[in-house]
Amino acid sequence: MAALLVPAAAMSQAKKPTAAAVTEAARKIGMAEAPALVATVGLPCQVSDARLVGKTEDKKAKTSTSYYEVACATGGMGYVLQAPLGGTATAFTCIEANTAPEPGKPSALPCTLPGNADPKSALTPMLAKAGVQCVPENVRGIGQSKINTYVEVACQGGTGYVIVASAPFDASKEIQAQNCLNFDDGAGNIKCALTDKASRMAVVDSYATQAKNGCVVKDRRFVGAAKDGANFFESSCQDGKGYIYKIDGRGALAQTWDCAKAQGILGGCELTNAREAETAQAELYTRLAKAAGSTCAVDKYAIFPAQGSDDVVELVCKDGTGGVGVFKAGGKGNVLNCGHALAAGYKCGLNKAGSGNAELTADLRKFDQKTCTVSGSRLAAKTVKGTILVEVACSDGFKGYMIEYNTQPTVSAVGAIGCAFAGNCKLPGNT
Repeated sequence: MAALLVPAAAMSQAKKPTAAAVTEAARKIGMAEAPALVATVGLPCQVSDARLVGKTEDKKAKTSTSYYEVACATGGMGYVLQAPLGGTATAFTCIEANTAPEPGKPSALPCTLPGNADPKSALTPMLAKAGVQCVPENVRGIGQSKINTYVEVACQGGTGYVIVASAPFDASKEIQAQNCLNFDDGAGNIKCALTDKASRMAVVDSYATQAKNGCVVKDRRFVGAAKDGANFFESSCQDGKGYIYKIDGRGALAQTWDCAKAQGILGGCELTNAREAETAQAELYTRLAKAAGSTCAVDKYAIFPAQGSDDVVELVCKDGTGGVGVFKAGGKGNVLNCGHALAAGYKCGLNKAGSGNAELTADLRKFDQKTCTVSGSRLAAKTVKGTILVEVACSDGFKGYMIEYNTQPTVSAVGAIGCAFAGNCKLPGNT
């Protein structure tokens, strides 16, 4: 992600001045000189305190570099400024300045002003702004690229994030918080080091407990992240089952999928025998379909997003037919062909194109529309009286129809009108 990353510990190639106690003389010089540098760099900081850390001389190049620490009136995030004589000043957050060059060694230029005593406290509102709930326990600067600052934060509870912010660091600009697990197995040069992967993955056990699925966790996997900030985890269980958990940005369990129903969730399960689970689930849907009066022997299936207690599943039958099963908890449910499923609000995608056209054609026949063989369809609208309009196109190329359906208690056609009179037709050939 940052091929040209400059490590936080390498803020300057020159020998730095040694950090010392803050003196009034250093404060006086800092308050006189640092505010102008802050403005030049463009930092979002109203300087409330400052000190001259020191100056280094490069006799060979006949130049010098001054270092300043500044504390800001609001925000809690201070900075160290590196100002070469006649050159462009650069700025690093106190988090970066406090980061040791390597474990066991002290930072070269730690922030020591009272206002900068706890720079990590400034990260809590920033993390919330980025859509994650995290109380920082430990932080370190990872480095900077030309446009970004990278900071690692370890949170209470074991989770960790890489904060991607602007360079120089400005909390008012866009901030991303990316789960450390995104980087554990990657080939890039950004890694989390404040906690190990095993510690971060231990949180999966708490998700299994919250899901109340009886899973005694055997193994854990980070599945991936979504654009909305949600993270997905997989657990395999001692009893052979497995689950995928969706965790929202606040760290709360949002949804759980049995591995048998998780094929469409970022590639599905890998820690359990998903094929075996899917076979068992297909057999279950075959039994449910039979109880609903269908003869479908389920070969494949796809789960629609959960809607209350209903289990809504697209079914592909072994004889090539298919439809959508709406199975109610404690009830026998219903199986709709793909044409009638459209009227009920479900579009088949796993079945072959045109599945359901024969049933839509049969509906037209009920209203003496005998010349049209349906070649395409779409869900068009809901009427003021609550019925559903499905637009159909005809294979002969002439204008098609709007078929009107009642959906309660079952899907049934109640009328049809030609597109020439209905309006709002959009399928090719119908306009």
